[in-house]
Amino acid sequence: MADHAVPEAVPGDSLPRHRFRVHPAVLPAAVTLAGAAGLLYLHGHSPYDPGQALPRCPFHWLTGLNCPACGGTRMTYEILHGEWGAAFRANPVVFVALPFAVVAYGRWAAAGLRGRRYRLPIGPRGAALILTTALAWTVVRNIQGR
Repeated sequence: MADHAVPEAVPGDSLPRHRFRVHPAVLPAAVTLAGAAGLLYLHGHSPYDPGQALPRCPFHWLTGLNCPACGGTRMTYEILHGEWGAAFRANPVVFVALPFAVVAYGRWAAAGLRGRRYRLPIGPRGAALILTTALAWTVVRNIQGR
């Protein structure tokens, strides 16, 4: 069997150079299309009715506890139908965070349309704040039985 030379790793180069690249707008466009399809389905199918083709929370399925995002589908359904109070009650933390997510998505999509990649500037403190909030909300909502 022939001896094959293995290329040496270049310091700081963790990805192969022959990686397939796509235009930065492709992923935001795909997320938009999938999200629009999901919203269209959700608008006509209540998550309160049994037998809907809606995803089940894997965390809740495994543990029986609510994750920080549990209630997000009901919240979205209520927003689509103009029921803002019911949307807030379904998941207040995600409801309050929604405008920030929409702005971040808009920046990502706009950068992609300009041919640029966008990295959300959260930083370690921002990430710690998000994780701490999610953990605290998980504990609070499971103690309250929400």
